[in-house]
Amino acid sequence: MSHEAFTEGSGGKEPLLTAEHITKKFPASGGRMLLACDDVNLSVYKGRTLGIVGESGCGKSTFVKMIVQMFQPTEGQILFDGKDITKLKGEELRQSRKKIQMVFQDPSAAFSPKMKVIDIVTEPLMNFGLIKRSEKAAKAKELLQMVELPEDFIYRYPHNMSGGQRQRIGIARALALEPEIIVCDEATSALDVSVQDRIIELLVRLQKEKEISLIFICHDMALVQSFAHDVAVMYLGNIVEVLPGNEVGSNALHPYTQAMLGAIFSTKMDFTKKIESIESEAPSPLDVPPGCPFQNRCDRCSEICKREKPSLRKTGERHQVACHLF
Repeated sequence: MSHEAFTEGSGGKEPLLTAEHITKKFPASGGRMLLACDDVNLSVYKGRTLGIVGESGCGKSTFVKMIVQMFQPTEGQILFDGKDITKLKGEELRQSRKKIQMVFQDPSAAFSPKMKVIDIVTEPLMNFGLIKRSEKAAKAKELLQMVELPEDFIYRYPHNMSGGQRQRIGIARALALEPEIIVCDEATSALDVSVQDRIIELLVRLQKEKEISLIFICHDMALVQSFAHDVAVMYLGNIVEVLPGNEVGSNALHPYTQAMLGAIFSTKMDFTKKIESIESEAPSPLDVPPGCPFQNRCDRCSEICKREKPSLRKTGERHQVACHLF
């Protein structure tokens, strides 16, 4: 599956959004701290897709919730339009939210079952006083047209629609305020594969038409590498590798990235080769070992890996890896 989203590198352009040294800790029982994100550094460029991939519980959803300002980071800053958005308050914070919108994993939980589609997709515009009540129907039809849904759906309730149609409504609502960045948090994981493919094609088309930046959170490496310009691989709260999406299959270096690639099942795969699984479980984020976070599951672990945590190092154009082997 390829959605032809790839373009040339970021071309030396300044990032639209940059997360610098983002750490998030949550208090836990017994006076302990749960480390959800550990010194995360990532950039998002205009009109491009950043895919963030990793196992459940690796911290990727926590990270994007800090970008949309649902959580405050424990340490670090998020720069957008030259401002640290983690420091904004009051009306300035409210206005900044127009520029970064989110599409949630479960649209059924994200929508009020008492609201019709017309109210769901125009609610952001009404909240900011950007349209009058008399303009709601026309605007709702325009937004539904963008996401390839019939205009008469504006008078439906979400529970009378399929999962794919509900997710299109979620995308329409996110588009309503004409944001610069849309965050998709596992936005296709609950959908059938054929529907998932059509939703990705819709996002790629809208990105090209409107020059929107996408941050796409997923645990499916095969899906992410098919359309993301850049892929960040996350493990136990750490970014372990960042590389161009179209190089994931050929140039991935980190043992965890390689293990994820080895576990992909595809109808086009070589069935003479064994599908590899990653042995053992990830450590608890309540008890992260010193050294490399992947050490207990890595068959290439050495003494330095147990003592010293590797930092992200540049190994090529748009390619960074956190591993003592490189």
